[in-house]
Amino acid sequence: MEEQPITPALVEEHNLTAAEYERIVATLGRTPTLTELGIFSVMWSEHCSYKSSRVHLRRLPTRGPCVIQGPGENAGVVDIGEGEAAVFKIESHNHPSFIEPYQGAATGVGGIIRDIFTMGARPIACLDSLRFGPLLDAKNRFLLDGVVAGIAGYGNCIGIPTVGGEVYFDDSYSLNPLVNVLCLGVARRDQIFYGKASGVGNPVIYVGARTGRDGIHGATMASAEFDETSQERRPTVQVGDPFQEKLLLEACLEAFKTGAVLGIQDMGAAGLTCSTCEMGARGGVGVRIELDRVPQREEGMTPYEIMLSESQERMLMTVAAGREGEILEIFRKWDLEAAVIGEVIADGVMHVEQGGRVVARIPNTALTDDAPVYERPLRRPAYLDKVNALNLDRLALPGGLFRAFKDMLAAANLCSRRWIYRQYDHMVRTNTALLPGADAAVLRLKGRRAALAVTTDGNGRYTWLDPRRGAMIAVAEACRNLVCAGARPLAATNCLNFPSPEDPEVMWTFAEVIDGIAEACAAFGTPITGGNVSFYNETLGKQIMPTPVIGMLGVIDDVERRMDIAFKEPGHAVLLLGETLEELGGTEYLELVHGLKQGPIPRLDLQREANLQGAVREMIGAGLLASCHDVSEGGLAMALADCCFASPDPTMAVEVTLAQDLREDAILFGESQSRAVVSAPDAHADRIAAIAADWSVPCALIGRVSRDVFAIRLNGHTLVIDDVISLRDIWTTSLETILH
Repeated sequence: MEEQPITPALVEEHNLTAAEYERIVATLGRTPTLTELGIFSVMWSEHCSYKSSRVHLRRLPTRGPCVIQGPGENAGVVDIGEGEAAVFKIESHNHPSFIEPYQGAATGVGGIIRDIFTMGARPIACLDSLRFGPLLDAKNRFLLDGVVAGIAGYGNCIGIPTVGGEVYFDDSYSLNPLVNVLCLGVARRDQIFYGKASGVGNPVIYVGARTGRDGIHGATMASAEFDETSQERRPTVQVGDPFQEKLLLEACLEAFKTGAVLGIQDMGAAGLTCSTCEMGARGGVGVRIELDRVPQREEGMTPYEIMLSESQERMLMTVAAGREGEILEIFRKWDLEAAVIGEVIADGVMHVEQGGRVVARIPNTALTDDAPVYERPLRRPAYLDKVNALNLDRLALPGGLFRAFKDMLAAANLCSRRWIYRQYDHMVRTNTALLPGADAAVLRLKGRRAALAVTTDGNGRYTWLDPRRGAMIAVAEACRNLVCAGARPLAATNCLNFPSPEDPEVMWTFAEVIDGIAEACAAFGTPITGGNVSFYNETLGKQIMPTPVIGMLGVIDDVERRMDIAFKEPGHAVLLLGETLEELGGTEYLELVHGLKQGPIPRLDLQREANLQGAVREMIGAGLLASCHDVSEGGLAMALADCCFASPDPTMAVEVTLAQDLREDAILFGESQSRAVVSAPDAHADRIAAIAADWSVPCALIGRVSRDVFAIRLNGHTLVIDDVISLRDIWTTSLETILH
């Protein structure tokens, strides 16, 4: 196989352009070997090199008082006080999950977990952010079922809880589901490990599972759009083993305690290739490896296959010379493969040898820092003017708002996600302080009063209609969700899911999204510590909506002051914080009831949003609130329903009386930003109002927590009234009914 001549067809097969191949030849000063061509192919792929996005990602804020490690490492690291650090990141596994949903999703979970414990942190939780096509299509139901089973199968077996997330459905995701997974871990601040090789003469050790032929060219596959032959790429999807990863996790954490480990890198995308050259590049050194020493589970593997395999549950580490024996013994004790396969050298070059001959010799920086960077052309999409022309005066009210409300409760994008999260073990390790269904997940920090809050948020419809503002809203809602749980937002990670970067309209949208995220993160003091860009999410010319997903981390000073969304006691006052405007563009209601996916999307004033968040944090910190829930998709009516349905008491209800001169459907279902529904004892109402006034946040008493009857009245007319148990049943069972 190594003697195969390098032809233009072979170069194209490796997803490299003619210009890129010429650059490879110029870099090496010769024709590459087949193994070298494969190495350049994966390292210069969009998935690994970010060659189309790097010029834009530089505009994101990445520094802040709490940031210990920003983008460029396996995961971001932030200071959470008392000598501890939180390590977190979000990644995508979209293409593999379309080809093979169970293993694609499972290995996505495994990969992001490894990114966390590679940094020296013990993973404590995962969240997912999922997108699928409409569930009336059997293929989409198959994908959802397989992805959820894969996430559950891996997370449950390894013993890391999946504590929250989101799922949305839209036709644009029918041929390109999105599977984004966030993992959060905790480490001592002075015991963070980095993916950097150092110390000439130090041994390079391979640990974990044996290398097989699964996953070869996975990174390249993730950097191309799909066509009718996509299912033929099943061999590029890795196969995961969560029990093996559990052993690897514990063995790595034990090895770190010895002080002998100097650097470590997960063999994720591009496998042994990526870990070898990136560790060398970060350390400014070279790495020499001998492929005959690599543990292999299949006979006759070529250098090309060994270097490009993406077999799971593997790590590469550099260790202090003379101490390799104790590290090898730790991994063998955990029944894992461990072998010295090379050493650190001084020349800054990746040397790959087999059987005494060199099969690849490439400068590390040629594969990493000096990979191609493209400034793709940008063009504003022509469709934007059309889809943002929405005249509410011509939009008739539906025949019955109560009927519309029940349709909203049953909608796939708004109904209960119980069918999904019941498949996840969300209580393992006993850190989970808020169950799935809250605005954010809350995780206890053992031995401390403080807790961590984490959420994922994104609205592809908003971003499709207005890329910059849609991205800003994603950041704002992520912050608002944390604040409603009682947390102070610290930092963010992002997963940016887009179609082909070769389309100027896609790149214009991408650039606008970056600027929106940057502006909002700067306003809220939540720097981006890392993330992932997933391009080429399109099949047969059908593109996904641009879908940036924001993962946000916050800290709660006292876990006992965490806040959930459930109404607690009949008679409690229900108050609306923030202003409701006559806005229906981009809403779930507009598409579900009127069949319109049009804008303009809700306005966002960053200062008003910051004021709302400040007021809510002060109210929760003072112990004034019994519940708090942000108003987002589905508007005020859905927020009120959520607060009722979150109660363990099935009779918990609310009666609301509104007085406002706006369209009735905008009042019920409009998605005006910077709002929250809170409940509290009457004794606290005056102080809540005073705090809201101090922050210049509108505050209105709109009703009372009640029992049995859910009612919303406006200007003397009853818009919605029904038995709350009947409404709860619609909301709770709809997803399961659709799926079965």
